[in-house]
Amino acid sequence: MNDYDVAIVGLGPTGLTLAHLLGRRGLSVLVLEREPRFYGNARAVYTDDEALRVFQTAGVADEIHADMNVDSTVQWVTSDGAVLVQFRQPQRPLWWPVTNFLYQPFLETKLENGLVRYPNVEVRRGREVVDFHQDADSVTIVHAAATGSQYGERENVIDDSTRETVRAAYLVGADGGRSIVRTQLGIDMSGKSFPERWLVVDLSAKEDTDPFRHLPYFDFVCDPDMPTVSCPQPGGHHRFEFNLADDDEKDEFESDETVQRLIGKYVDVDEVTVERRLVYTFNAVIADRWRDGRILLAGDAAHMTPQFIGQGMNAGVRDADNLSWKLHAVVHHGADPAILDSYESERRHHAKAMIDLSVFNKSLVSVQNPALAQARDTALRTAIHVPTLGRWVQRAGMKPKPRFRRDGYLGLDRARVRGIEGTLPPQPVVRRYDGHRVRLDDALGIGWAVIGFETDPRDALGADTAVWEWLGASFATVYRSGARPQGRIGDGRRRAGLIDLEDTEDVLTSWLRRSGHRPGTVLVLRPDKYVFGASRDAAHLTQELEHRLHLSRAGSTTRTAAGRSA
Repeated sequence: MNDYDVAIVGLGPTGLTLAHLLGRRGLSVLVLEREPRFYGNARAVYTDDEALRVFQTAGVADEIHADMNVDSTVQWVTSDGAVLVQFRQPQRPLWWPVTNFLYQPFLETKLENGLVRYPNVEVRRGREVVDFHQDADSVTIVHAAATGSQYGERENVIDDSTRETVRAAYLVGADGGRSIVRTQLGIDMSGKSFPERWLVVDLSAKEDTDPFRHLPYFDFVCDPDMPTVSCPQPGGHHRFEFNLADDDEKDEFESDETVQRLIGKYVDVDEVTVERRLVYTFNAVIADRWRDGRILLAGDAAHMTPQFIGQGMNAGVRDADNLSWKLHAVVHHGADPAILDSYESERRHHAKAMIDLSVFNKSLVSVQNPALAQARDTALRTAIHVPTLGRWVQRAGMKPKPRFRRDGYLGLDRARVRGIEGTLPPQPVVRRYDGHRVRLDDALGIGWAVIGFETDPRDALGADTAVWEWLGASFATVYRSGARPQGRIGDGRRRAGLIDLEDTEDVLTSWLRRSGHRPGTVLVLRPDKYVFGASRDAAHLTQELEHRLHLSRAGSTTRTAAGRSA
């Protein structure tokens, strides 16, 4: 008998998100973190609408979003402040803002404190994993007390006399770029390590000062003499990053004198406190494999994204979302563990695309040759004035879309170029039949969702409804604005248990129609809200679900009947 369903190693953003998602889905979880206490480093600075939609599923989005700097413009500027390109995205297809700057200590503190709502989630700080091995049924994990390293700033000391052993059905290594889990498994990382060094300086405003008012936007300062990043953060915080030249000395650049000189170009040094200064290099690498039997890698343990588009943390959040519902399907619903292979096949391509975009932006910003810098500035100014290209750049059209590769996802095959299978649908605010307006995901819940386009999907499913009920699916009907049926006596009784929604702005229904779907279509969303399939043939959707999750129809029907009788 296992002590836990899932053990997570690492309590950074990836581990925290995964713990929330698994906890909310009812799995028993143990989280092991080497650091005895949160050290408070502000590493991540940005999150996007996709990640906030994941946090919404985890039940924490509104709380953590309250602390964020929202809808700030991102711009590439010259050394004298002239704007080359601006990125602004006022549209909110997933309901959440696309651009959100955060202060990581605020985020992690709220996420960790929020885990107390789950009695099925146990967090053990100051515990280092010293050994683990797996068999056909579980993973055995040995952990011991550790002093922690304050995230690399001192030696970590392990007390072997405090060893404890636990068993979990699955182990997830979310323990960062130097992952103990990945290292012990002997999994290499492929990609490139960059020799360029950057000095990061984190600042906070002194009491009764306002030193950052004149720096409202996220600036990539394309200065060939000193490429710089200026990042606004909430709560009186700000970050600068400065690109060092090859002959610059690390100790010199981390000195008080140099830091004061560099930041003095942008802020009044008497009004700020330097919270951290650190020279670092960065990697653009991906683990060669993300799964070894019952052990999986997530976040920086699986892929390391350069910081130049702020997607490192968000990649880990996406990992947690993708992995959590599949672990739940395996542990609670008897799905074949083989579905866990789709975690890497779905996530690897997107993570790699984000890494490549980040490296490209680094190359764009850090040009130090004056002639090449001039050519870059000219190209950017030209591009922004080409109508179609300019709009594409301003809306960050180069950012990888939440759309799985055609041959590598868990769902119906995408038969057409405009097919929606394996994509993330928009999230509109919808109107319930009682007149209240809610976000779509909040209305549907955190499990599978079977949605009829102006039809009750249970009518189309017939006896197959039991299979979806066993999975805990919600059933909904969505109507175009003004298309809700009227005047049918007794219709309310027949529709008991159905989530009745009106798409008052025709966001979701127009999206369905653009992809060739009409009223009568049944749309199935996975628990991570990606489209499993859409078809007028509901029986085909059920057959594909059973096939792709390797479910036993007899087993699912029996369990559903047992649940009803209970």
